[in-house]
Amino acid sequence: MMMKIAKYLMIALVCAAAVAASAYYVFDPKFAKSAKAGMAKGHGEAAHGTKGHDDHDEGVKLTDAQVAAAGIELLPAGPRELRDILRLNGMIQPNQETLVKVTPRFPGVVRSMRKRLGDKVRKDEVLATVESNQSLTTYELKAPIDGTVIDRDGTLGEFASEAKPLFTVADLSTMWIDFAVFRRDFARVRAGDAVSIDVEDGGPPIEARIDYVSPLGASDTQSSIARAVVPNDGRLRPGLFVVGRVVLSAKPVDVAVKASTIQTLEGKTVVFVREGEAFAAREVELGGRDADWVEVVFGLLAGDIYAAKNSFVIKAEIGKAGAAHEH
Repeated sequence: MMMKIAKYLMIALVCAAAVAASAYYVFDPKFAKSAKAGMAKGHGEAAHGTKGHDDHDEGVKLTDAQVAAAGIELLPAGPRELRDILRLNGMIQPNQETLVKVTPRFPGVVRSMRKRLGDKVRKDEVLATVESNQSLTTYELKAPIDGTVIDRDGTLGEFASEAKPLFTVADLSTMWIDFAVFRRDFARVRAGDAVSIDVEDGGPPIEARIDYVSPLGASDTQSSIARAVVPNDGRLRPGLFVVGRVVLSAKPVDVAVKASTIQTLEGKTVVFVREGEAFAAREVELGGRDADWVEVVFGLLAGDIYAAKNSFVIKAEIGKAGAAHEH
């Protein structure tokens, strides 16, 4: 009987000790504080869509000098418009509404040619003199507007007829950009559409709008014309080709990065984010995209600095570091 009582007493003591230990961990202030901090840390990382410190982010350290030497471009992630773009080839033309052909009033012989091709002229400035066949008197041909001589069709001593212009003077402060639109795209291009014009001179693109869409087609090119009237600061010269990108639609997104930055690492889609002197491989979820930019739905915050150009260099460095670690 005494042995049974001792056995039950031992079981009771073990249970009491277990309860006391549980109470210690639940009510111990240090433990409670540590647990609370851990929970807050987890919630904060989940809200930002980034990995915690316990997760191993693959990365590599590069100094500013190394970044510059590798040609790595750093940009902040941020809001952007994703655009559906139609690429069109175009040609610069003089604005035909500010262009005048200068013809002799009476037929005669050209006695002087005062202006050359490319000369700037003022209104009423003398361009040439012609001796009339009828009166044998010499009269002056004057510029009808301020502008630039863009064509000259006559020489000294040549017979001049009122049927043929001797000069063409154009106001080049505005120019026509005529884009060739092929029939498959007729319904997509409309007057009022935004167009970004690359003059291909190393300068920034010119932002304009389509002012006119021709209802006619050209038999030789099997295309129609979409025209933008563009202010000219001297970059636009008649006869040169340009490239236009017509914005068919635009969708704003909260966070976007350059499409060239996206890399694949161990089967995951990543962006290399700059953190101090290190680049961390941040796994991302992508959304919509256009020719140059891609939306980041999850994994990146606006303001995060990332490798926008030559990100493959960082991927290669991570690969080399991983190989060295294995050996």
